[in-house]
Amino acid sequence: MAPAATPAAAGQKAPVAPSAAAPKSGLGSLVVVPAGYLDDSREFTGAFGLESFVNNLAAAPAEDRALLLNADLAEGYQAARVSPDRKKRFTVQLFKTGSPKKANDLRQGFWNQETHSKQFAVLGVPNALSDARTVPKGVSDQSEAVAQVSFVVGNVVAEITVRQTVQIGDTLVPDAGLVTKIAKQQRAQLTKPSG
Repeated sequence: MAPAATPAAAGQKAPVAPSAAAPKSGLGSLVVVPAGYLDDSREFTGAFGLESFVNNLAAAPAEDRALLLNADLAEGYQAARVSPDRKKRFTVQLFKTGSPKKANDLRQGFWNQETHSKQFAVLGVPNALSDARTVPKGVSDQSEAVAQVSFVVGNVVAEITVRQTVQIGDTLVPDAGLVTKIAKQQRAQLTKPSG
């Protein structure tokens, strides 16, 4: 345990605490988010392990646990952002696995959990899985547009999703353009030589 901080002696400056916005390490330092988007206080942002993902973020906890165990999950990170007008919610999840094969298996396992309706091109991101769909929201008078991309770089799976909710009858188009742009940037960040 670290020793407790002692009060500053008279005339000396008190020690400065580390900034809350200290640089991220690990996968968090590799995450790409849209410029101008704000932290989404309604969603979790930060590092996760197998148990915290299954308990707090998993769509299908038992199946996700099996997928993550088989993938030898080393670490994960989620960043959640919201557009300035609060109409679009953006999420990126990175999963570092035990090997490139395990990353591909994890990506496919997650992808197979949902129904996908319309694939779109994600130029510059080889072998990306993509989907753009509009679905009814749990609230009776709302619909949700979802655009998502999933891809693998080495032993890391990247899942990027943009969601927008509107009243039924309003124009609703999944933002494939934004998710494609961020997917390209995220791939570039993950393939950038370290050091």
